[in-house]
Amino acid sequence: HFSRHPEIQLALVVCSNPKAAALQRAEKLGVETVVIDKNRLRESGNLLKLLYEKQIDWLILAGFLWLIPTELVRAFPKRILNIHPALLPAYGGKGMYGEKVHQAVIQNREQQSGITIHYVNNNYDEGDIVFQQSLTLAPNETPENLAQRIHQLEYKHYPEVIERLVLEGG
Repeated sequence: HFSRHPEIQLALVVCSNPKAAALQRAEKLGVETVVIDKNRLRESGNLLKLLYEKQIDWLILAGFLWLIPTELVRAFPKRILNIHPALLPAYGGKGMYGEKVHQAVIQNREQQSGITIHYVNNNYDEGDIVFQQSLTLAPNETPENLAQRIHQLEYKHYPEVIERLVLEGG
């Protein structure tokens, strides 16, 4: 979405999974990549230094399951975004990700689910909500089908919301 954007540039991909497909996609686009483990994240001074060196303005999370250290949250106030596969505040918090969320939504016989894009603070999934989009569950909804439908919402809306916020300055 941003490969030819005149004002938004993907400058660095930081990943916790050395086998993530995002690393290969980034390398094909000529974007620098860094793989970190929990210890390196906890010692966020080095990561913060790298982010400053690369003149990073925004941190955009996708599938990143670790709590962001306070130092990073402080250094990037209202400039760290996350996407969650449910309508927060429902089905959020530590351990609520991916198929676990979809199973809980279906098990609780919810009529609606969706996505939430929110700023990151010092707690899992509790930052200010920026955007939500809902969908209605089908009577025979499966976690796998719901996951596909949620992914479609994510692919459509996350880039649009990122673009709007970055261009507005936050």
